[in-house]
Amino acid sequence: MTNAHWPRVHTVGVDGLLVRFGDRLSEAANRAALAFRGALEDTGLPGVQETTTSLASTYLRFDPLTHDHGDVQIALSQLIADRDWFAADLPQGRRLWRIPTVYGTDRAPQLEEAAANAGLTLTEANQTLSTTRVRVQTIGFAPGQPYLGELPPAWNIPRQTDLTPRVPIGALTVAIRQLTLFAVSTPTGWRHVGQTAFKAFRPDSDTPFVLRTVCTKNLDVQFVERPAKLGHAVPGFGGLVGHAEHCVLVAVKRDRPTMRREIQI
Repeated sequence: MTNAHWPRVHTVGVDGLLVRFGDRLSEAANRAALAFRGALEDTGLPGVQETTTSLASTYLRFDPLTHDHGDVQIALSQLIADRDWFAADLPQGRRLWRIPTVYGTDRAPQLEEAAANAGLTLTEANQTLSTTRVRVQTIGFAPGQPYLGELPPAWNIPRQTDLTPRVPIGALTVAIRQLTLFAVSTPTGWRHVGQTAFKAFRPDSDTPFVLRTVCTKNLDVQFVERPAKLGHAVPGFGGLVGHAEHCVLVAVKRDRPTMRREIQI
């Protein structure tokens, strides 16, 4: 155990275990969940067939026909006791992406409202949204749709009381110090502050979930503002293929391409 209360282990059906690092989202709990899942993948715990994370938990599924529930839980408890997961490093081999983003205008009409709720001017809102480096914290709501964080404390704004009837695919929305990059066109209570051409869910691809919380490849994809002048565009990515030591998801203002958002996955 890494502190007096967390993590906690719960059974999920006959073939699952859930390791919870908190009862709500926090930067520490999310990092711990991601680090622990990475260790599960690296360790190759006997019988484990699948792992995934939520905002503050790690889930594993095992084969109950070949491995006893109690034995798996003992092995899991030993891994938990191996280190302080709240101080553990994030998994290695992570990728960073770059994606052009239009902030405000009629493409993302709620930037001004969101800035007012955050107590920021439009300039300040643009600056923080464009430069704060965030991480894919989990995938949820729709296939391949990332929740990203965390933003500075000013962006701890509530969701709307009413729903926006529909945002398009690639919409960048904000609430509670998080961003969501929409993989589908849908109603939402999050405020629409930016618009991208990025498709987070590509069902016909070998990698349908483009942004993931744990990555195993070192290929970079860099998204720039005007791909027609810089190289061939990649359908669904809204940018170029490139190579670097790291990969960054960056949202670049259309009219100010030097301002970027970095999203680590």
